[in-house]
Order: sequence, then structure tokens, then C-alpha cells
Amino acid sequence: MKIFYGRAPDAVSEQRTDSFSGVVWADPVMPATDNITIANVFFSPGARTYWHTHEQGQILQVTSGCGWICVDGQEAQKIRQGDVVWIPAEERHWHGAARDSYLVHTATSLGKTRWQEEVTQQDYQRAAG
Repeated sequence: MKIFYGRAPDAVSEQRTDSFSGVVWADPVMPATDNITIANVFFSPGARTYWHTHEQGQILQVTSGCGWICVDGQEAQKIRQGDVVWIPAEERHWHGAARDSYLVHTATSLGKTRWQEEVTQQDYQRAAG
């Protein structure tokens, strides 16, 4: 058993740029353990991930604000404070903040994350209204 108190010891909030559009900050909750990562992620309005998949899936717990999640080939769905989203293994998706709201979620990622191409502004606007 391991107990992690609030966030990883000596963790530094990280601005994410390589696989995110817009201003996005991540705050590690737990160091990578048994191929699982947990982080609190803050998206400024309109910010989002690139398309990606997770080897064994991902759980998003929305703690504040509202935003969107979109599975490839489907319409984007609105997510709000209190929502929990399960993304199955290898399901191609993106998620991020609404145009007029920030979004904070706790992301629990299982296995490797495979980052893909950027979600274009045109695709975001079409999906997020």
C-alpha cells in the first residue's frame, strides 16, 4: 500500500505544450506508479488536448468548470463539474474547456498515452459549437 497526500511530493505544476492547444497546466497528484498516472489538469477557455488514446483507458473526474469530450467519429459531449467520464482502452478522443469557461479535471490514465495530431481550431469550433 502507498498513500499519496494531495499531490506528488515536491511536484511542480507543469505547463503542457507538446500535446495541447491553448494554455493548459497539469499538477501531478501521484508519481507514475504501476503504469498509472494521476494529474489535476487546468484548461483555460478553448484549450484542449490533441487527439490521443490510452493503452488501458482513462478516467476523467470534472472538478470545476465545463468543457467537451469528443470520441473520433462522434459528436462532442458537454462535461461539467461533478461528471465522471470513462474512456475505454484505445478509444481515440480529445477533451478540453468550453470556449467561455475554464475546465479542471482529475485525469487517471492507465497505461501508455499515445498522442496524435492537433485538434484544429475549425474542428474544435464545429464540435464545441
